[in-house]
Amino acid sequence: MTISSDSSAPANGTAPANAAAPEAAGFADLNLPASLLRAIADLGFTEPTAIQAQAIPALLSGRDITGVAQTGTGKTAAFGLPLLAAVDPQLGRVQALVLAPTRELAMQTAEAIESFAKHMHGVEVIAIYGGSPFVPQQRALARGAQIVVGTPGRVIDHIERGTLHLEDVKYLVLDEGDEMLRMGFAEDVDKIFSFAPVERQVALFSATMPPAIRRVANQHMTNPVEIATSRQSSTVTSVKQSYAVVPFRHKAGALARVLAVTEAEAAIVFVRTRGAAEEVGSALVERGISAAYISGDVAQGEREKIVERLRSGALNVLVATDVAARGLDVDRIGLVVNFDAPSEPEIYVHRIGRTGRAGRTGEALTFVTPSEQHRLRQIERLTRTPLIEMTLPSPADVSAHRVQQLLGKVNARTEAGRLELYRESVAVFLAKNPEVDIEDLVASLAALAVGDDGPQARTGHGEDLDEALARARMSPERPERGGRNDSRDSRGENRNGPRGGAASRRTEGGTRYRVAVGASHGAQPGAIVGALTNEGGLTGKDLGKIDIFPSFSLVEISGNLTQDAFDRISRARVAGQPLRIRLDDGPAPRTNHAPSRPSGSSTGPREHRAPSTERKTYHRNAAY
Repeated sequence: MTISSDSSAPANGTAPANAAAPEAAGFADLNLPASLLRAIADLGFTEPTAIQAQAIPALLSGRDITGVAQTGTGKTAAFGLPLLAAVDPQLGRVQALVLAPTRELAMQTAEAIESFAKHMHGVEVIAIYGGSPFVPQQRALARGAQIVVGTPGRVIDHIERGTLHLEDVKYLVLDEGDEMLRMGFAEDVDKIFSFAPVERQVALFSATMPPAIRRVANQHMTNPVEIATSRQSSTVTSVKQSYAVVPFRHKAGALARVLAVTEAEAAIVFVRTRGAAEEVGSALVERGISAAYISGDVAQGEREKIVERLRSGALNVLVATDVAARGLDVDRIGLVVNFDAPSEPEIYVHRIGRTGRAGRTGEALTFVTPSEQHRLRQIERLTRTPLIEMTLPSPADVSAHRVQQLLGKVNARTEAGRLELYRESVAVFLAKNPEVDIEDLVASLAALAVGDDGPQARTGHGEDLDEALARARMSPERPERGGRNDSRDSRGENRNGPRGGAASRRTEGGTRYRVAVGASHGAQPGAIVGALTNEGGLTGKDLGKIDIFPSFSLVEISGNLTQDAFDRISRARVAGQPLRIRLDDGPAPRTNHAPSRPSGSSTGPREHRAPSTERKTYHRNAAY
């Protein structure tokens, strides 16, 4: 049996409750303290996983490490056990800090480390993250916690308010490093590291190792041991892989059609952001599909209930972000849909690995916009498998599929009996309408039963989607741009798109855009950067100065945004508010960068420090 890092419970089977440390022979060979071996035995684990067998000795010897490993391979134990071995229970100061990209992962990691520390008296582990009250976390820190697991934003809050001190930290961990950087936390990570002692040990774990992660390792680590426990280019042979070119605004309709005709028991739909998870999940429910969503904003207890519903068959479609779905293992999933094309080819492999399990076959479908088709080539190079273009179901295909499902129930319903009422009703109808053909009557009843009210009921929606799909397929590798009316939506209203208006302001850092979220909403620069990079396909180098005002923010972006990226950024949410990005046509901001603070003002939480006329200016770190 092996340790699973995502839960404190055994993954398979159990061990006797009174198991002694010597039974954990594999772990005993790693020179872990007796108290940790007892906890491992209590949890029912006997043999270390590959990442644990390599990482634990390196960390115990004091080396920095970079570990490439997937969720479920035991990463938390790989860094958590050496971390606990280095902690002094007699010192009531923070000695180890673990950074996680989401509050969900922070809570899970803290719980797992607590389970490993059950026989270490005096060791306290706390999780600190946004979206929860600040004061209880402050009190827990004041009591003398030795291990802190937190999200970057809340960690910085505590540091700046003097409630978290890192002077005694000797162990730093970056968990899910690729997700952390993808979400725009690069500057926050730099800042946190600057408060830690120069002499410290660093462990960086990531599911992928893109160049940005390697830059972090080079900047913050000393001659790290590189550990990779699985080949990143492994081919998922049990999964049929396909793609469809779909304009962004038509993705929801296309997804609904795919789900309407799939033979899979259950499906998981991957999106990039928490806001997209909620939006897509709600859109599916509105269309009558049994769906739910999980993201970093969904509490762990609720997440567990949703996953259990998926396992039991009470739920058939789950919309999820990459982080929220890591560690998810449900045999019923026969279809994976990449609603948003993954930002890295490696992420694609992780996503489609959610299907085709337990000896079953599965399907994976990726939606790409016309300007994203280059990503398909990257995926094919990594997986060494060609992706086949799929023709999306038409409204007729959907209706035909539903009718076949309906007709498949006819024999069972006939055998069940009690059809006299319906026979009489049909007989009365035919008597009053002798011109109606029996076959036409049956066909009309079938159409009504599957929700097809005829051509007049489709008010152009289905035709719009099919025409858009045809246009997208005829113009591969090109961004979505129309003619002069490209900046207007389906109602003809001006969206003030990326090329809309001569009053746009260009600066040395690029074009200045305005987003509808500011300090009064609790907006932080890292969150704004994360939304822009996630949704707009931008990198840190594309972003310049960020001015955060009370009710809005100004962002400098170099280069041009495609209409597709512009639409996605507008829908993205930061601090619960849609960005609604547009070109800035207001007065030029003040040239001074130092925000004015009234005399005698006190320093409170970051989101409440600025008075109503103040702005905060941030500059992107080009190193990322």
